[in-house]
Amino acid sequence: MDGKAVLKDVKERGVSFIDLQFTDILGATKSVTIPTQHLEGGFDRGIWFDGSSIEGFARIQESDMLLRPDPETYRILPWTGNGKPLRARIICDVYSPEGKPFEGDPRYVLKRAIAEAAAMGYTLNVGPELEFFLFRRNGDLTTAVPHDVGGYFDYSPNDEAQRVRADIVSALQALQIDVEMEHHEVATGQHEIDFRYSDALHTADDAITFKYTVKGIAAQHGLFATFMPKPVFGINGSGMHCHQNLVDEKTGQNIFYDKKSDIFHLSEIAQSYVAGQLEHARALAGVVAPTVNSYKRLTPGYEAPVYICWAQRNRSALIRIPRYSPGREQATRVELRFPDPSANPYLAFAVMLAAGLDGIKKGLKPPRPVTEDVFEWTSEEREEHGVGVLPGSLKEALEEMDRDPLIRETLGQHVYDAYYRAKTQEWDEYRMHVSAWEVKRYLDTL
Repeated sequence: MDGKAVLKDVKERGVSFIDLQFTDILGATKSVTIPTQHLEGGFDRGIWFDGSSIEGFARIQESDMLLRPDPETYRILPWTGNGKPLRARIICDVYSPEGKPFEGDPRYVLKRAIAEAAAMGYTLNVGPELEFFLFRRNGDLTTAVPHDVGGYFDYSPNDEAQRVRADIVSALQALQIDVEMEHHEVATGQHEIDFRYSDALHTADDAITFKYTVKGIAAQHGLFATFMPKPVFGINGSGMHCHQNLVDEKTGQNIFYDKKSDIFHLSEIAQSYVAGQLEHARALAGVVAPTVNSYKRLTPGYEAPVYICWAQRNRSALIRIPRYSPGREQATRVELRFPDPSANPYLAFAVMLAAGLDGIKKGLKPPRPVTEDVFEWTSEEREEHGVGVLPGSLKEALEEMDRDPLIRETLGQHVYDAYYRAKTQEWDEYRMHVSAWEVKRYLDTL
């Protein structure tokens, strides 16, 4: 849909307001709302806004920035109307006053990575699985409890969680997000709704939309949703497993499939892509598992991968290759299992793609796939098999990220510096904070 078609639809459907959306470097959705009569000027000239207070954007002395709406992202917000003014949202690209793409815009970071893939003849498709928890509001969030007692794939027609998920799916479909499946996850109060994979930019836009839609519909039910990786001690955390493949930019054919390959029917390009992500895995962690809390999910025993290896059916592996099905060659893909939903999808997909492309450029070969449960191995056995381990904390992940030039090059200096600064501050605040656990353990005994 182009700008003229959007303006026509806005007029015909009586849309009153347009939310112009973008994200900061941490992935938080930001919005500027305009009456629809100003939308045509927004398409022609952009909309000015003050970027000085946005995380990772401009300094106070250079705060003027420009939003340019992407008409393809125009969607009517399904929770408006019914007696209230009808609203639509359009995702925007951020530009400098000079009319150039702003280096601090996460969407632009992903577009740069996509352009690099396109120059090699590839398009990246991504299908993320964003898990989340639903909690009852209990006043103090530290005492919030999951609102159901279900387990993996549990179903009851009278289950409140089932009704909440159904309302979320209806809203997502109204936003043109193609939902493939929804179900209860392993942990109490944990859920998953999967939407169809698409090109990386489209999918990142959908992932951002997905998160605020889930939160909004949950609130309508008197609940709150969280994408915190590990909100409850002792049970599984929430991941964002990312299914990926590269397709030929011209023909759309899946480049990862090779009928003659005896390694999971993966082409040499696919194997090099896997090798690249394994090679850069420790540095990727700082972007795809970006919070202090992420590393409380990434611990052995709760299905979250920790060890740097790959396999087919082995879910303890960092990268899993879903089983090939005859007649579904286009679905051949790799699944990166350690990202979590606290990540900014624009930045996460950009560094994932860059790592895979680096493996292709260098012709890297992955190590032997691991069929054993790596969680059962000793450190000596892991060393013998050449299986590394992910960083154990955000601090360690940031150090790895800083040692890997690929991450800096992919994010760009502006985003890298702002991101590293924000995450270092997060670690310092966590490091100095005295937690309830420490008080309970030490106050009366020391």
